[in-house]
Amino acid sequence: MAGAASALFLLDIKGRVLIWRDYRGDVSAAQAERFFTKFIEKEVDPYSQDPVVYDNGVSYMFIQHNNVYLMIASRQNCNAASLLLFLHRVIDVFKHYFEELEEESLRDNFVVVYELLDEIMDFGFPQFTEAKILSEFIKTDAYRMEVTQRPPMAVTNAVSWRSEGIRYKKNEVFLDVVESVNILVNSNGQIIRSDVVGALKMRTYLSGMPECKLGLNDRVLLEAQGRTTKGKAIDLDDIKFHQCVRLARFENDRTISFIPPDGAFDLMTYRLSTQVKPLIWVEAQVEKHSRSRIEITVKARSQYKERSTATNVEIHLPVPADATNPNVRTSMGSAAYAPESDALVWKIKSFPGNKEYMLRAEFRLPSITSEEAVPERKAPIRVKFEIPYFTVSGIQVRYLKIIEKSGYHALPWVRYITMAGEYELRLM
Repeated sequence: MAGAASALFLLDIKGRVLIWRDYRGDVSAAQAERFFTKFIEKEVDPYSQDPVVYDNGVSYMFIQHNNVYLMIASRQNCNAASLLLFLHRVIDVFKHYFEELEEESLRDNFVVVYELLDEIMDFGFPQFTEAKILSEFIKTDAYRMEVTQRPPMAVTNAVSWRSEGIRYKKNEVFLDVVESVNILVNSNGQIIRSDVVGALKMRTYLSGMPECKLGLNDRVLLEAQGRTTKGKAIDLDDIKFHQCVRLARFENDRTISFIPPDGAFDLMTYRLSTQVKPLIWVEAQVEKHSRSRIEITVKARSQYKERSTATNVEIHLPVPADATNPNVRTSMGSAAYAPESDALVWKIKSFPGNKEYMLRAEFRLPSITSEEAVPERKAPIRVKFEIPYFTVSGIQVRYLKIIEKSGYHALPWVRYITMAGEYELRLM
């Protein structure tokens, strides 16, 4: 990092300092509070605030969480992006300790907060933000503090995310490949936006210090190895790894090699910006009868292969705000009127591939409106679903090897799930 932080402040919603930790002695709490109070008063919209502001020789970087601001002040030319990421990690640490980070939880636990601020940053340089390891030697219960604790080896170890001496009777690894499909369709039925956001979510229950190697059907790797890639390889964009992955190894030969943390974590996230065919297509026709009655006819069609089945499908159909007396018929599933969200919710537990189902609904409109009334803004149709054992991208885990010096045999379990992300059709 180019420069160091001078101090870290935790402020309330009005900009008053709740707790602060001075690391270099060149920025005072009064100076920071005076700047921040003025800055909040000047900003009309809190969501339009710049996260980095330079004032009177000091750079201020801050983020908001619930009713608390976290702010770093620095007189040096520091890397603002890395310090903002550090603040997000600090939030994760506090949430691990206090369940939720807000002004009340800080006031109730200020002793623990000061201890944590001492450990996570040293002389203005971020040090350590792994909540699981911190909780091994910074305890929240007073009686647990009676025995003098030695810092766990992980703090001084190269592998800071995993403690030594972990033991399990049964060694297992669970890997979920979860893909979210984001689609936006306009009123003409054209796809405006489509992409797939994927994540490799792991839960590891492994003894010792295991070395894991993961192989995917990555086009770059397969071509480098001289293998044929007819339709089976994929191109991944915007890959982001957990800190346990050896990046140099990946950039050198595209091998994903790592010593995993204990428990649940996201090993990797990625994005595919290819054109995605809508997995569930919805067509809707609306007929208004003499401004007192409205009829909605909806067709839902699955556009994936018959061997796949979507589960827990929910189609949210917008209806007028004054609609009453619903009369609904469906060819599959059940539908219920949700007046609090001005929507008709159609639920289908199981939706096999290449199937089409219909819904017909009739509503009364008691409100009287003039002929020249401005048409109200229509909400989009929203779809939720999950398709197990299926991925849109075609990503495949070719192998998952676990090597540990004691030579035990571990069981890897791999599962694929595709689900709806921001899936909207503006067709009504």
